Amino acid sequence: MKDELKLWERIRSGDTRAVKELHDTYYYQLYLFGKKICHNPSIIDEVVSDCFIKLWIKRNDLAIERSVKSYLFLMLRNGLIDALRRKDRTLYLEEGTIPDLPDEGMHSELDRYALLYTALEKLPEQRYRILEMAVFESCSYAGIAERLNISVNTVKTQMGRAYRFLKEELDPKSFQLLFILKTPTQ
Repeated sequence: MKDELKLWERIRSGDTRAVKELHDTYYYQLYLFGKKICHNPSIIDEVVSDCFIKLWIKRNDLAIERSVKSYLFLMLRNGLIDALRRKDRTLYLEEGTIPDLPDEGMHSELDRYALLYTALEKLPEQRYRILEMAVFESCSYAGIAERLNISVNTVKTQMGRAYRFLKEELDPKSFQLLFILKTPTQ
């Protein structure tokens, strides 16, 4: 939190690199939280970007003393609600449809999801596609091999390399999220 407040002071003094650093740190977490409110990726992306732009524009008027992260989540939640209202003038919200702002436990879970997605992006394209088909689409190795026109042994090798890389790259809790994300077989 001290580092976050130092970053905020740099932003307030006009350091654009500090805004970029803040963006790189929290973009994925904000995006994932936004998916709980809105299912339109372009709206989420736009509102998340707006959060950073507004933070920059209003940096001299804001008095953030405790947590820039919490302020960003609050801006995002309110921004998404406003965007959904503009999109559909008759927005009816059922109780419990808008999630509460994340607490520290939720922040750490979002941190782990962000780490997982960052690690997945580092995989070579074919390895990522094979892992995606196996984990998210519940395809068998034979099915993946057939769809990608490669051998089953290549699939096994690529899966082993993907898991090994992710185990090295991630802490155990973040690695386990990969299996939580797995979609059930239809």
